[in-house]
Amino acid sequence: MEQGRAREDVRPYASEGTPRDVRVPEQARGEHIHSEPPAPRAVQRHSVRGQILDALRAALADGDLAPGEVYSAPALGARFGVSATPVREAMQRLAVEGAVEVVPNRGFRVSERGPRERAELAEVRALIEVPVMLRLARTVPVAGWCALRPLADATVAAARTGDRAAYAESDRAFHRAVLALSGNQQLVSVADDLHRRSQGPPARRADLIADASQHIALLDALVARDLAGARSLVHEHLGGADV
Repeated sequence: MEQGRAREDVRPYASEGTPRDVRVPEQARGEHIHSEPPAPRAVQRHSVRGQILDALRAALADGDLAPGEVYSAPALGARFGVSATPVREAMQRLAVEGAVEVVPNRGFRVSERGPRERAELAEVRALIEVPVMLRLARTVPVAGWCALRPLADATVAAARTGDRAAYAESDRAFHRAVLALSGNQQLVSVADDLHRRSQGPPARRADLIADASQHIALLDALVARDLAGARSLVHEHLGGADV
């Protein structure tokens, strides 16, 4: 709980296992706002803002908050059972990450990234991550790669369930852990920001499974000291630039 702020309960469900039927009102100026988004996930953190931020990220990953649509903080607050303040704070964080845009006096518009912008972000991400991963492939001991197996397995488990939000978080966790082996926290932070920004529309379950399988294959190659195989997999996984 943040100091000085009154306690607020996040009540994403009216009763356990039963989603609330919450209507989000349309804006008076005629701007279309989704009126019946799916009920939010249960969230567990103590900080209300942290809970709302996690829930909004999940809604974005699942496509519950649609690109191009405007959502007001009061309406989203009603949906989550909190005041507008923690919603605005969470949305401001998402605006910094590029996931939403501030619309003065109305709310927040979910960012729309076209194919070209996503390709450019993927290229920048590859230019940063590929050389680091290939350097680590030559220096990290086998035990270091084996320690990452649970994180790779978590991406596979999330992909198999089709839980896009869980997959997005487990995918980022895997990549953060790999890059953290470099010992460069600034690199980890920049790459993680690019990872969030490059997130595209909700992927099909089959695509998630294929992407997750590359994590397993990459670790297998690194454990086997198959540097040629690791190079190929890293480039494929990141849409690798020729670096």
